[in-house]
Amino acid sequence: MSEEIAVREKAERIRDVIRYLKKFKNALVIIYIDDNLLDSPLFLSHIKDICLIHESGLKVIVVPGASKRIDEILTASNFTWTIHNNCRITDSQAMPLIKMAAFDVSNQIMTAFAGEKQTAVIGNWVRARGKGVIDGFDYGDIGEIDKLNIESIQTVLDNGFIPIFPCIGWSMAGKPYNISSQELAKQIAVHLKADKLFYLLPNASINAENFTIPKEIGTSPEGTVPSLNLEEVSKFIVANSKTNELSVKITNNTNKRLLVKDRILTLLSLAVDACKNGVNRVHILNGSLDGTVPCEIFSDLGSGTMIYINNYGGIRSMTRSDIPTVLKIMKPFVDSGILLPRTRQNLLEQLQNYIVYELDGAVRACASLIPYSDSQMEIAGVAVEKTYSHIGVGPKMISFLIQKAKNANAKNVFLLTTQTADWFEQQGFKPASLENLPLERKKLWNPNRASKLFVLPL
Repeated sequence: MSEEIAVREKAERIRDVIRYLKKFKNALVIIYIDDNLLDSPLFLSHIKDICLIHESGLKVIVVPGASKRIDEILTASNFTWTIHNNCRITDSQAMPLIKMAAFDVSNQIMTAFAGEKQTAVIGNWVRARGKGVIDGFDYGDIGEIDKLNIESIQTVLDNGFIPIFPCIGWSMAGKPYNISSQELAKQIAVHLKADKLFYLLPNASINAENFTIPKEIGTSPEGTVPSLNLEEVSKFIVANSKTNELSVKITNNTNKRLLVKDRILTLLSLAVDACKNGVNRVHILNGSLDGTVPCEIFSDLGSGTMIYINNYGGIRSMTRSDIPTVLKIMKPFVDSGILLPRTRQNLLEQLQNYIVYELDGAVRACASLIPYSDSQMEIAGVAVEKTYSHIGVGPKMISFLIQKAKNANAKNVFLLTTQTADWFEQQGFKPASLENLPLERKKLWNPNRASKLFVLPL
């Protein structure tokens, strides 16, 4: 890697951090921490990262999972339980032990924050009601959120403290109920209109190794799914719910994989519900990776999977102010001979023909659609930043331009390329004779460059 490229990439990462610091200053972030991470060597690193983002100006609420600790305490006391619709069903005499386990986990997290000189507060801000009897099944001491003491929570946040919510709620009469921590995190995010909801749990990587990924969903260079809109989440859940697990040879590793898969599918459903009820973004993070929390907040692709409803990525027309960024995106492709050089004046003259792809306010790709007098249109100037080339940005722009050409009643779209023929053939373009070029474009064809023509009839 040349010094110029290395500096450019470092600068871009720094710009991302600064941009996100401005974007999320005073934003509210709800973080679910799975209690399986408490024994991880990365636990204190995650706590340190949460303190850093809190000190950067974000408001943080932590909701610890306590399932593992509850298992341990109930087992040690010879209590048994069953699982029904993801709810732990126990004898009512087990409730004091469940409450003890929930507060034990919360205290461990509070102590870890104290070690970073950060003040956290455990509170009973959740009023709950019993889930009751549904379809003839009695849920016993399982509770649902009835109300949050928002005023008290806001006071804690305004004083610069980190609230910690155990998975326990109390009725108006003071009776404790066990509440799903993951559901609690979602409900807190919805009630407080949080900007972000994080689910941090071990091995929570959404990738092709553990899941069936529909072809229209892009992946990162590491093979993970960086983001899903609500429509894509629905397709993803359907694709993975249909997987015939009976055909899998069961081993201990397989059982762990299926357990993680089931949990993530549950989290995706919670994420959809959260987004539909006002939470801007939900993130599923792999707690087995160091630094996953700040990476997810302060970069476009992050380190986990983001579920969003709008305002994350999209295509729009290029503006004058985009031109310096577009030239920067094009430069590596010009240097390698894939694109012809463009100048600021070239782009100004073609401004109405260009589109850009924007991710969280930063332009990451560009392309143009140029009309000709014989009802043909040319796709040109296609460039996607290397980091974002695996998440489907290119195909989305090509599809957009093809539809735009159809709307303009073009008879076909064409392009000229020297090094990207395979990629464009994957998008449906077919090789054609240069005789098919519009006359005015044929005059500009450079025999020294020897570009090949590809056409897509409309």
